[in-house]
Amino acid sequence: MVYFLTSVVRMAVPLMIAALGLVVSERAGLMNIGVEGIMLFGCFFSFFVSYNTGSTWLGLLAGCAAGIISSFIFACASITFKASQIVVGCAMNMLGSGLTAVMFRKYFMENSVNGALANSFQAIPIPVLSKIPVIGDVFFNHNIIVYFCYFLIFAVWFVMNRTSIGVKIIACGEHPKAADSLGINVFVVRYLATLFSGFMMGLAGTYLAIAQSNTFQVDMTGGKGYIAMAVVVLGQWKALGVVFGSLIFGAANALQMAIQNSTVINIQYNLILAIPYVITVLAVIVSGRKRIFDASAKGTPYIKS
Repeated sequence: MVYFLTSVVRMAVPLMIAALGLVVSERAGLMNIGVEGIMLFGCFFSFFVSYNTGSTWLGLLAGCAAGIISSFIFACASITFKASQIVVGCAMNMLGSGLTAVMFRKYFMENSVNGALANSFQAIPIPVLSKIPVIGDVFFNHNIIVYFCYFLIFAVWFVMNRTSIGVKIIACGEHPKAADSLGINVFVVRYLATLFSGFMMGLAGTYLAIAQSNTFQVDMTGGKGYIAMAVVVLGQWKALGVVFGSLIFGAANALQMAIQNSTVINIQYNLILAIPYVITVLAVIVSGRKRIFDASAKGTPYIKS
């Protein structure tokens, strides 16, 4: 049971990080469905740098930078040039999937280093807390990115609910013209919110490549970007709701892995792989029955009059 609960936390962390970034950008009025592609950029560049330098910290910086740069492309297209956010997001997914696959094959496979392993972040047990029965292993015996995720939960909640920054972000997503009339620079707020979300998506990809594992595989995110979007909907665009939603999907992924490794349960492999996605659809259907807290101006380019 302890191993399963620990797996739930490990599987939930990348979803949680990416979803927290989406909470900020979507409340600011941006509909970025390119999460999958941006996470893939974070995966590849964190692995590439960590493999070539031997430094996990440089890999972390590279993965986060890749997320910020790719989200800046999305921001330029959708905020400055007023392009359709849905179309740009789809383009980012295709670009992330295709470009990382080409770069991986070009650098690693053609140079006969397929299956290369990079240095990865190791678990750091927190003194005293990690010794608490059950809870210690589940929450306090992980790598540094997991602990940083704990901080990010509080930080995003605090900023969005207790600061003027959160008020400005929400105002730009709810009624950008009113926000502009009060002296809030809608373009700057939306750019910064998008870049922050890109940082978070890059960090989530970094976690997958050099924290949860120590390698890169083509399309290794496996739909986690799309699931992160469902987590935001299930969490009603709130930081604490996102935590709850991430743990649900983390449990689904952990259950999937447990069933695969079980010698007792005999279920067709493809059905096992479908478990997280079935739960994703069910969660979105259930959340659709609740009151929606989404930004009313989300997905609509702001045109300053």
